[in-house]
Amino acid sequence: MKIAVCIKQVPVVSLLKFDHETKRLVREGVPSEVNPFDVLAMSAAATLKGATGAEIVAITMGPPDAREALAQCIAMGADAAVHLVDRAFAGADTLATARALSAALEREAPDLILCGLNSVDAETGQVGPEIAELMGLPHVGAVRRLELNVDGRELMAERLTDIGHERVSCPLPALVTVTEGIAPEVYPSREAMEAAQDTPIAQLTAADLGGDVSRFGVEGSPTAVSEIRPVEIDRDGIVIRDKPVDESVEELLTYLDARGVFEVTASSAVAEPRGPRRERGDAGAIWVFCEVLAGEIGPVTRELLGRARGLAAEIDTSVEAVLLGGDVGRLAGALAAYGADRVLAAEDVCLSLFDAEAYATVLAEAVRTEGPYALLFPSTIVGRDVASRLAARLGLGLTGDCIGLEIDAEKRLVQLKPAFGGNIVAPIVSKTMPQMATVRPGVLSALQPDWSVEPVVQPLRTGRLPEPRIKLLESISDESLAEAGIEHAWALVVVGMGVGSPGKVGVARELAEALGGAIGATRDVVDAGWLPRQVQVGLSGKAVAPKLYVAVAVRGPYNHTVGIRKAGTVVAINNNARAPIFKAADIGILGDYAEVVPALTTAVKNRMAAQRI
Repeated sequence: MKIAVCIKQVPVVSLLKFDHETKRLVREGVPSEVNPFDVLAMSAAATLKGATGAEIVAITMGPPDAREALAQCIAMGADAAVHLVDRAFAGADTLATARALSAALEREAPDLILCGLNSVDAETGQVGPEIAELMGLPHVGAVRRLELNVDGRELMAERLTDIGHERVSCPLPALVTVTEGIAPEVYPSREAMEAAQDTPIAQLTAADLGGDVSRFGVEGSPTAVSEIRPVEIDRDGIVIRDKPVDESVEELLTYLDARGVFEVTASSAVAEPRGPRRERGDAGAIWVFCEVLAGEIGPVTRELLGRARGLAAEIDTSVEAVLLGGDVGRLAGALAAYGADRVLAAEDVCLSLFDAEAYATVLAEAVRTEGPYALLFPSTIVGRDVASRLAARLGLGLTGDCIGLEIDAEKRLVQLKPAFGGNIVAPIVSKTMPQMATVRPGVLSALQPDWSVEPVVQPLRTGRLPEPRIKLLESISDESLAEAGIEHAWALVVVGMGVGSPGKVGVARELAEALGGAIGATRDVVDAGWLPRQVQVGLSGKAVAPKLYVAVAVRGPYNHTVGIRKAGTVVAINNNARAPIFKAADIGILGDYAEVVPALTTAVKNRMAAQRI
């Protein structure tokens, strides 16, 4: 049994600075580390090695100093390491990176490949699924528990979904992307690191991988980055202290009123005259991949349809929703109401349950037949996996986790992607057609639905789809995650470990309910099992953009506050004057949350009742 672990060395994101004169990130002097998700993958491999006696090989692509990252893996239990080091690899996007790594992995012939869910500097989550597609392997994404049946050549995994989790089985060889919970985040001792320095590390160049070296690096990358833009966050930094609780709460509400926080709470939907149904233009239609949650069209799909209509108007074409395996008769009307000129639908027993390989197969055939201008996917677990496999299959550029979309003077789709924890936004364009992007939930606005629009449905050919290689054993859903996802809530109340115990989370939940918002959590709260992983906010969780963000007993280090850069108004409630959350907040109350939050909840309920009257 051989396990390969793909790792990436990344700069410590919190230490990166932006030089406004040169318009570039200052990386000189910034230390690097192994991507945290990849540390989890290596820890999981070491655990499996202990249980099965497997051999572990760690592999990375990077400059000469990336050798240190491989030494760390050896200190953690890897038996061998492979370093892809060559100037020909420089400037690679995710697909060019996946090509190089997959070529190196083919030489190793592993039974299992482990990758981190995504890298904290880019947050795309694309390389793992792209490697799997290029190698013809099944892949299981967002795995938090993993077991191997060596004799049966099979793995059993528990993977996260956006509204719960699933237990699945999959034949080996396979690729797995891992997330928190898969193993303890263990770092080696100094003695182990010193011993690892003497272990030989194999080096491979682009020529060693065979074939055309132009498929790697900048030349082989189907996406290109134009001038990057800094992201400046300016918070008011007001702290209310040394006042009775009721006065502090009243001062906070007065501030929120002055900022207009309570003016709109029901919906961010944009009203727009629909006009006549649009036909496909010469450039091809804009396709929106539809994600169905708890049997309904997901909020992010509605957001994508809304933005797609604006983009389509600029290039004189149509918006087409792509629905795979859903209840077409029932859902097509909703897709038309929210902006689809046409619904492209594929119904097949193999599509009834999510399977990234089958979905990519159907989409690839449809792309070849119909020739769309662009494909937009939600940046969710499902959307990322499908988009990545499709991009690898067709050799297309894919920009991940976008926060905006524009049409430039050359009628290209400009994809605005945050990177390095949101310190910058990089406008990216594709060199290939159709152009592809995954878009972060909650950053775009849906249109007000027009239920008078009659849907037009066009069937998609499915052909003979193979039996899915991933078998669903059990599915557990939390309907509340679908109904009030933290990415779409107008108000978000986030709980920190400072509340003391899981029984105290209810205090924050009552405030969230009074606001008509959702509840979120820090990583430590999620790790402790107080709230589900899907509501984690921060660098290794989700980035959110609510109109109102309330941090309850949250310490607020950089790894958390990087996830709230797009929030409208940030409120902090904490009894520690030195807590970093106050520097990331517009206004805060220095005090005991157990006293402040109930008082604020009562005041909010009174205000909401008065508004209804």
